[in-house]
Amino acid sequence: MLNRIDLRIPAGGLPGGADLHRLLPRAGLDVTVATEQVRPLVEAVREHGSRGVVEATQRLDGVTLAALRVPAAKLSEAAEALDPALRAALETSIARARTVHADQRRPDVTTELTAGGTVTQHWRPVRRVGLYVPGGLAVYPSSVVMNVVPAQVAGVESIAVTSPPQRETGLPHPHILAACALLGVEEVYAVGGAQAIAMLAYGTEESEPVDLITGPGNVWVTAAKRLVRGVVGIDAEAGPTEIAVLADDTADPRHVAADLISQAEHDPLAASVLVTTSPELLEAVERELAVQVAATKHAERIGQALTGTQSAAVLVEDIEAGLRVVDAYAAEHLEIQTREPRAVAERVRNAGAIFVGAWSPVSLGDYCAGSNHVLPTGGCARHSSGLSVQTFLRGVQLIEYDEHALRGVAEYVVTLAGAEDLPAHGQAVTARFAAESTEGSVG
Repeated sequence: MLNRIDLRIPAGGLPGGADLHRLLPRAGLDVTVATEQVRPLVEAVREHGSRGVVEATQRLDGVTLAALRVPAAKLSEAAEALDPALRAALETSIARARTVHADQRRPDVTTELTAGGTVTQHWRPVRRVGLYVPGGLAVYPSSVVMNVVPAQVAGVESIAVTSPPQRETGLPHPHILAACALLGVEEVYAVGGAQAIAMLAYGTEESEPVDLITGPGNVWVTAAKRLVRGVVGIDAEAGPTEIAVLADDTADPRHVAADLISQAEHDPLAASVLVTTSPELLEAVERELAVQVAATKHAERIGQALTGTQSAAVLVEDIEAGLRVVDAYAAEHLEIQTREPRAVAERVRNAGAIFVGAWSPVSLGDYCAGSNHVLPTGGCARHSSGLSVQTFLRGVQLIEYDEHALRGVAEYVVTLAGAEDLPAHGQAVTARFAAESTEGSVG
């Protein structure tokens, strides 16, 4: 079922850099093309506000919106109608996420460089954020939790959630609304796709623009985020979900197959990649996939994902080679199912989140591990992190020097300003000691 890539070469013989990247599977998405396709839609929302959003939603989603914002009563109704078991699961997810994210916030730090001369690093929250929650092939109340909790822990003052409307109701899925209610979020919009991103970035008659947009979405959402980046901040250009499993002959093929299937279930473009030192494990995983896929609810979607060019089984000579492969792939989710999995996991450089050992499946992280499931995809884990409290904080430096401290460094400022041919920079310092200074120096 999985495409096979045979890289059974000792780690030292594997190609490096771009050559290794080219050998690994990737989804064939072209965000640049999608960006040009959604540009007119984004511009229409910027120019026409709510009318642009309503027209795009009617054309693309088949829903005519009487208003963009969801009435508060609908949030309350959704929470009251929530199945008790689902409520308990969401409340557990929220509580665990709050516990983990509460430990993420960095403290303010003051560094004293000299007597009377300090630099303080303050962490201040973004004032207003827009949180996008997908609603296409699946419904993601868990993504409400993952977006909202770190924003709240960071101290964000104003939070707006937006999610696509359903054709039957003109509202986001009731589970989305219920999750918002449980989290105390009152500002929710029934808008999805690129028009939602444009609405958040530029504002409308019914919605104030935000400072930062976070949350995963399809290629059109990603393209719109690229277009508005700079007008607002964005978390990342997230693409279809990914799982990579680094496994040796100690791994249980039933577990590996189930975990590959779990992420393939999201989308036909989802990527499931097995990197293994064991041909025998690969054969056993293939047999398990045939049995388990046939028994799943979304077998067709999963089959498309597992047989797509973005998914593969990669055979490697040893764990050293496997580590090189998974670092080059930089998976959104990486499972380590090997001997001494913690020791192997500690050596991984590039991954959005690492799941260690047989009892830490990605599905745990999707819902109840306490970690965040909004993670970098498409190799972006080489340079980007997953959503966290820090996403919603900005570092602001406070520089405070007294006269004595400035005097101690003034000659160096003047020298560096002169080297850069910016004499007024030096004069801004020497002017403070005018009574004592001579031309271009400090007495």
